Amino acid sequence: MVAAGSGTRLGAAEPKALVTVGGQTILEHALSRVFEMTDAAQVVVVAPAARLDDARELAARVAGPAVDHITVVAGGDTRQQSVTAGLAVLEPTVDVVLVHDSARAFTPASQFEAVVAAVRATGGGIVPGLAVADTIKQLDWTGAVERTVDRSQLVAVQTPQGFPRAALLAAYETATEDFTDDAAVFAAAGQPVTVVDGDPLAFKITTPWDLRRAESVLGDAVPAGVAPAGAVRTGVGIDVHGFDDGQPLWLGGLHWPGEPGLAGHSDGDAVAHAVCDALLSAAGLGDIGGNFGTDDPRFAGAHGDVFLCATVRLVTEAGFRVENVAVQIVGNRPKVAPRRILMQERMSDLVGAPVSISATTTDGLGFTGRGEGVTAIATVLLSRR
Repeated sequence: MVAAGSGTRLGAAEPKALVTVGGQTILEHALSRVFEMTDAAQVVVVAPAARLDDARELAARVAGPAVDHITVVAGGDTRQQSVTAGLAVLEPTVDVVLVHDSARAFTPASQFEAVVAAVRATGGGIVPGLAVADTIKQLDWTGAVERTVDRSQLVAVQTPQGFPRAALLAAYETATEDFTDDAAVFAAAGQPVTVVDGDPLAFKITTPWDLRRAESVLGDAVPAGVAPAGAVRTGVGIDVHGFDDGQPLWLGGLHWPGEPGLAGHSDGDAVAHAVCDALLSAAGLGDIGGNFGTDDPRFAGAHGDVFLCATVRLVTEAGFRVENVAVQIVGNRPKVAPRRILMQERMSDLVGAPVSISATTTDGLGFTGRGEGVTAIATVLLSRR
């Protein structure tokens, strides 16, 4: 993964691979596609020498449990030098090498797999390419048109470009000049190169216009109602339950001995239910009634932790991470202050993110002021993973 370019034409202060698009760096987007491949691979990131720590951190974030499969090395002054640095750290078991430009950040995993399959089938070099749609003119040194080139024999090549390892290493060892891509190095050594179908998503981010196109692609790739990667979503949930002297009180995941319980199909935990509604709202997944209806006997008498764990799972599967939750409890009883810290710890454990709890009364006004029940209002912050 060649990611050592300065990005001068992009006009960014950061090296190109570290420029952010839709909440993630170009390098992260490119690596994400690699880790969608079916077969495991050693991933070598060739990064700017001054930003190796940043590249390692980003690569590890994308790799997750597969972090041991990633190696990060410093690049050189030219693309050819950078690729040479990457080739030097290949593991002995690698037999097919793909060289990919991180600036082609949205290249689908299927293109990587197609190139690997073609290298193994042919034993030669493979490059993906797209047919040239524009009319091509050849000019003389003055800028005058000499002729129209037959575009039927032209392709615009992309990456990843794939090669048998031994033949590629030999080609680099004998290279006597700098080439613009690895297929040219391979061909200069007398090795065959074949073109396979490319993909429009494998376009290269080079200019500010390309960057805007990348942002548009991210927006188009996200289903309606779902936020793009890195986006932040907020949600609000409210739940109200009247007291029932015949029930035990469960609130905020805790049992409150000696207090009247809350009426409801389940345990009536208004705090847990409000948080569930806030989470579902922020993720665009409806509400607690739509997901865990009162007509479902499985949830009769269920404690709030059952709903919370199920809700967090739905939100996570939808691609979100819970950043934090805040809950306001409104009512005369129970007295929240003595157990507030314990309630926060319990709720934080269930949600998997910080939960803050506060409480207030309504100075004797309304439903809660008359001591008829409890209201809980929750707000959450989610980020798109």
